[in-house]
Amino acid sequence: MAIAPPPSGPSAEDEAMILEVVRDLVRERVAPRAAEIDEKGEFARDIYKLFAENDLLGVPFPAEYGGVGGSFLTYVKVVEEVSKACASSGLMIAVQELGALAIIIAGNDEQKRRYLPKISSGEYIAAYALSEAGSGSDAAGSMRTRAEKKGDTYVLNGNKVWITQGSVADVITVFAVTDPEKGPNGISAFVVEKTFPGFKVGKLEKKMGIRGSPTCELIFENCEVPAANMLGPEGTGFKTAMKVLDKSRPGIAAQALGIAQGALDYAANYARERMAFGKPIGQQQGIQFMLADMRVEVEASRLLLYEAARKCDESSPDLTLWAALAKLKAGDTAMKVTTDAVQILGGFGYSTEYPVERMMRDAKITQIYEGTQQIQRLVIARSLVGKK
Repeated sequence: MAIAPPPSGPSAEDEAMILEVVRDLVRERVAPRAAEIDEKGEFARDIYKLFAENDLLGVPFPAEYGGVGGSFLTYVKVVEEVSKACASSGLMIAVQELGALAIIIAGNDEQKRRYLPKISSGEYIAAYALSEAGSGSDAAGSMRTRAEKKGDTYVLNGNKVWITQGSVADVITVFAVTDPEKGPNGISAFVVEKTFPGFKVGKLEKKMGIRGSPTCELIFENCEVPAANMLGPEGTGFKTAMKVLDKSRPGIAAQALGIAQGALDYAANYARERMAFGKPIGQQQGIQFMLADMRVEVEASRLLLYEAARKCDESSPDLTLWAALAKLKAGDTAMKVTTDAVQILGGFGYSTEYPVERMMRDAKITQIYEGTQQIQRLVIARSLVGKK
């Protein structure tokens, strides 16, 4: 079912329709595949195609560039719904947006018209390449990938690591140093296509969780990128990267919230049915208190996330803070709630025949990527006391 964007953007009724479509697809197509996707550790192209055919990849993209033109709030709700059943599948939608955000934020009209319609429709798979082996949280100070201008081309050399969807991506937003003397102001952003000479996919990571989402190394060996593919003026790439993270962190918070809600739902259903000492374990006070605490943390995370999404829609000046608040709370909640869900199921929770152990493994990454929880705490603290 394709979702046609209305002229003025989706209304509350349109959002409800989109979410109903998502719930049906998740129940009928995604949830039955989740365990297999995890076990095989392969990018589920059938699920990606399903999302593309139903316009879910294009929900947050501007209608003028082929997207649905949905609000950011609608987008995070879509990621949340999918992630309740399969975190790897939810990440497809989140990373498609992540890979396009730099183009939306810093691209000129020609770049937007060239790339955004193909990304929003799913014709192109997108990725985002910022991290390096020695440059994770310290992206500004430790980046080593270089881009040197030669005529109307930039030549990139270096490696990027931990790149989600990098091995299957058609276009990647890549950050490289164009002037090593200028620190953060010497970093620039580029759109790299997989067909550009000198671009190669390196090692695929074997991961604890989100196994259906490929994570890899990207190698640039004299990779030739047209100067027309630079996003914004030279030296503005790091500022673009930080603006991207402000809008991508809520997407990861949505993934974390979905994982937590999925685990809570499963644990609560199990507690209603599992008998011990002559009654359902959900009637035991110890289990009831665990479930109550899980519910509180999930609902608190949801409120923070939805407020952060509204800040994104409003381009609020305090978006950086709210993105950090949402990502921190939701990521920690996902880890705590999934661990408790495993505990409630006991031995069954530790078995791969039940989904909560997969949810626990998937939850951990939400405390790490798009900025670790320690970085989120720094952002939050500095909003209170400043930075020296």
